[in-house]
Amino acid sequence: MSLALVTGGCRRIGAAIAARLAQDGHALALHSAGDSAPDPGLARALDEADVDWAVFSADFEDEDAVEGLVAEVAARFGRVPELLVNNAARFAFDTPDTVTMPAMLAHHAVNVAAPAILARTLAAALGPEGRGVIVNILDQRIAEPNGDQLSYTLSKLALAELTHILARHHAPRLRVVGVAPGLTLPTGDYAPGQMQRLAAAMPLRRLSRPEDIADAVAWLAGASAVTGQVLFVDGGAHLNRYERDFLFLGREEEA
Repeated sequence: MSLALVTGGCRRIGAAIAARLAQDGHALALHSAGDSAPDPGLARALDEADVDWAVFSADFEDEDAVEGLVAEVAARFGRVPELLVNNAARFAFDTPDTVTMPAMLAHHAVNVAAPAILARTLAAALGPEGRGVIVNILDQRIAEPNGDQLSYTLSKLALAELTHILARHHAPRLRVVGVAPGLTLPTGDYAPGQMQRLAAAMPLRRLSRPEDIADAVAWLAGASAVTGQVLFVDGGAHLNRYERDFLFLGREEEA
């Protein structure tokens, strides 16, 4: 199997994606913003799959770190990654009333500029005869955006359009696709029962799970006739319009 580079691959959704790719036999380069070890579930999956893997630290707001990541991975494994999963993301709350220049720039550095640079360096490293796949992790909110998490939302919209641009530009050498999850893993900001109420409000009466997103990435990695597509894995959330972020919806039982 191929070598996969998964950014933000040590925890949460990134860890689920990495675990699934390990089960499929991929060697794994796991990127982390700091000196992180794989979370316990991923560590077990790596042991069970018995694949070669390593963790690479890179700050995606540091241009030199982004520029050098593919070469660093290639030096460690002795080959260039054939699969790049751009999962790492900055996510912070702002609105049109609170947005600042630093917040906008920081989100775009991590969520758009880093994937663009990684795609460029990967294409160059693979060479004119190389073949590869890039999977960009997006967000269901790109279908019907609202003003919450403005900097994050705009950066994901930009990444979605970058997916289409790169798919056209790099064909047939590279396939470039996207996966757009819905609400998946709660933070401590969610109220008791809120996730269940939000799940009941989805068209499919369920939320996406990390395993659902990982399955989508794994399928797209091998879908040789697919490029330039965005696959929504969100319980149908993209079919609806939400005036606020999910954090503000379904907080209390209806009377």
